[in-house]
Amino acid sequence: MSETTQRLRPAALASAALGLALALSGCAQVDTTSPSTARAEAVHGSPAKFGTVDCRRAKCIALTFDAGPSENSARLLDILKQKKVPATFFLLGKNHIEKYPELVKRMAAEGHEVASHTWDHKILTKIPDAEVRDELKRPNDAIERLTGHRPTLVRPPQGRTDSDIHKIAKEQGLAEVLWSVTAKDYTTNDSALIKKRVLEQSDRDGIILLHDIYPGTVPAAPGIIDALKERGYVFVTVPQLLAPGKAEPGKVYRP
Repeated sequence: MSETTQRLRPAALASAALGLALALSGCAQVDTTSPSTARAEAVHGSPAKFGTVDCRRAKCIALTFDAGPSENSARLLDILKQKKVPATFFLLGKNHIEKYPELVKRMAAEGHEVASHTWDHKILTKIPDAEVRDELKRPNDAIERLTGHRPTLVRPPQGRTDSDIHKIAKEQGLAEVLWSVTAKDYTTNDSALIKKRVLEQSDRDGIILLHDIYPGTVPAAPGIIDALKERGYVFVTVPQLLAPGKAEPGKVYRP
């Protein structure tokens, strides 16, 4: 278990459920753009530019994982490869990107979207602007060095954001991505319960939030994928979900 995982578990686990609940309710005050709106705002008649999936017609859903890479990520990547499912990874820098650079490279090489979850999981709305800039820039620099691609998406820790964060994100060329489905996998190692929570909340254009740093999450992934495929969902990355629209820096996206 990594140092950051240990920090997130005892210190943040107790407050994470409350923090995430507050973040989700607090995000109601944030001006967000839905995937369907992003698609509708694209030039009329534009082709969906990510492969053959057109989420204007297909029943799309995005699977996203926060706070990795971790010791569980290789197994998760094996599952995603076997199931032919792309995901979006919002990665932490300290003790994660630094510790598992080969997994970051593998994520990109296997067609997943590699994005940022900040450097050290600090709550951006509670730190000075200069520190926010550092939290956003450092993981982007590290990911670009490893993959050759600079992230365009960030997920603010606990979903906490405001107009100042939007402005700084825009400066950094980043769009913020929230979520519509949370299994609260930071509160349980019960893979069956994690699967149940995801399936109960999933809907078209949904963005599923999971954390591959927790032991119950990766074992839940195959069942989640299979069940949603049976319901007719097509798994896409967040950029695919927005296509032919494109995530615009400074904007916040949430179903």
